[in-house]
Amino acid sequence: MKKALITGASSGIGKAITERLLKRGWDVTGIGRTFPEEECFLSPAFHKEVLDLLDDAALDRFLCRFDKAGLFLLVNCAGAAWYGMHETMARENIRAMTKTDLEAPMVISAALLRELRKNRGMIVNIASITAKLPSPHAAAYGAAKAGLLHFSRTLFEENRKHGLRVTTILPDLTETKLYRNADFTVSEKDDARLLPEDIADALMQVLSMRDGAVINELVIRPQRNEIRKKGV
Repeated sequence: MKKALITGASSGIGKAITERLLKRGWDVTGIGRTFPEEECFLSPAFHKEVLDLLDDAALDRFLCRFDKAGLFLLVNCAGAAWYGMHETMARENIRAMTKTDLEAPMVISAALLRELRKNRGMIVNIASITAKLPSPHAAAYGAAKAGLLHFSRTLFEENRKHGLRVTTILPDLTETKLYRNADFTVSEKDDARLLPEDIADALMQVLSMRDGAVINELVIRPQRNEIRKKGV
């Protein structure tokens, strides 16, 4: 039974990935701030860790007690975003984005890297299309995700000779709770939004590559580009 650790496992993309892995027989530890009482989280192969990644001490305690032996897959999926012109960004929101979207993946990866490398495992970082494009109304969020992309690229170069695979998945607009702090959300049209399951399917494709072949970066976009203003 392969072993995985997923941040942001309680909803959205992280939950979809958790469900896929559990159905394939993986042993999954999931980090989240809250967990709904749903079937996948009641599986004996799922280990729930209620944790706020903004709490440095709590994260450190978890990393100290987590049984990393045999860990094959780390998915850094937890995300935080606030939108608007940058001069409107509150300092605490900038800090929340940089800690959740960039610092936490770097800290967790550092703590688990030797075990993952020993097992010729994989790190998957869920970034965003904003990491590659100018992001009006999301400058800080885009900067954090661009940092995550650069971190992934460099981590692979440092560790590729040891067999560690590192992949960054960069989704466009996806139907998750990420836009709860925005005045817009995803379109209701099927061809103008991604679903969390689309990202989970992409990760399954990444995992299916033969040993020796690596998908380093994977951009996923809906066919059409459209958003929906809230309240309209």
